[in-house]
Amino acid sequence: MYALPLGREKGPSYQLYIDLNVFTIFAFATTGGYYGSTHFKIKCPGGVDQHTDPVFGYPFRLPANPYQITLCNKSRSNETFLQGDFSSSAEFFVCVGVFGFLYCTATLILYLGYQNVYRQTSRGPIIDLVVTAAFAFLWLVCSSAWGKGLTDVKWATNPDQLILTPSCKDICEAGEFPSMGRLNASVIFGFLNMILWASNCWFIYKETPFHKDPNPPATMEEGGAPEP
Repeated sequence: MYALPLGREKGPSYQLYIDLNVFTIFAFATTGGYYGSTHFKIKCPGGVDQHTDPVFGYPFRLPANPYQITLCNKSRSNETFLQGDFSSSAEFFVCVGVFGFLYCTATLILYLGYQNVYRQTSRGPIIDLVVTAAFAFLWLVCSSAWGKGLTDVKWATNPDQLILTPSCKDICEAGEFPSMGRLNASVIFGFLNMILWASNCWFIYKETPFHKDPNPPATMEEGGAPEP
């Protein structure tokens, strides 16, 4: 039977589960919903420049977004493609975030509403400890992979690199660099999640039979007979 424990003190892991949910959402939401563009132009006689704005976004399969360069005579070049497929690291990062959010939500409901079931045997805390440690490791791996992938995305969409392509060389001028602040934030949130999930392992460990209480309660034999 569901029973929300509003009348008793909640353990530290309860607060951390709330933080885990929030930071996990921030991590995969800032990556999964990204859409941006890079910019360069051709300087034409008469001061009328022709701008080209190649677009890209999650999951960062850059060749999937072809673009054409508008020349000074209003004609268009053949289709040109951004180079590089960085979808594997981006999708891995988002996948870990989504599954982490689902697991954390389910565990939070179990911890709040069915705590008697959670603590009925040692199996619940032990499973929770193993899964939480696994997610901490996955956050480390996926954040590192996505950090490297993001560095490659920045290089592949850098206007200074795009103007070196054969269709643009010697006639194009680099424009504004794409805005990637939210992608930088996603990597930061990824490593913060790793720290939070690893920290939560300690609080879950204290609920398992592996943890020995350094100050066990005194028994009648240890404390002597109570005074009348």
